[in-house]
Amino acid sequence: MEEKKEMMTLTLENGTKEEVELLLSFKFNDNNKEYVIYTKNEKDDNGNVTIYVSNITRVGNEATLNTVSDDNEWSRIKDLLRELSKNE
Repeated sequence: MEEKKEMMTLTLENGTKEEVELLLSFKFNDNNKEYVIYTKNEKDDNGNVTIYVSNITRVGNEATLNTVSDDNEWSRIKDLLRELSKNE
C-alpha cells in the first residue's frame, strides 16, 4: 500500500508558489510556538534528502514560515527529531 504524501503550498517572497511535502507539524506548549518540517525532496551530495524546519506565525487565515534562529529552539527541535527517529 502506497503512503499518501501530505503536500502544502508555500508562497515565496517574490510571490511564486512552491509545492513541498509536509513531513511533520508540532507545537511546543511552553512557548506556544508552532513548527513545520518539510522537504522539497532534494538530495545532497551524499544522497540524503534535505529537510527544512520553520516556525509558523499566524495572522488571521495567513500563516508565515520563519527561520528558526534561536539556539535553544534548535536544540529542542533536534532532540525531538532524535527521539522520533528512535521510534521508527
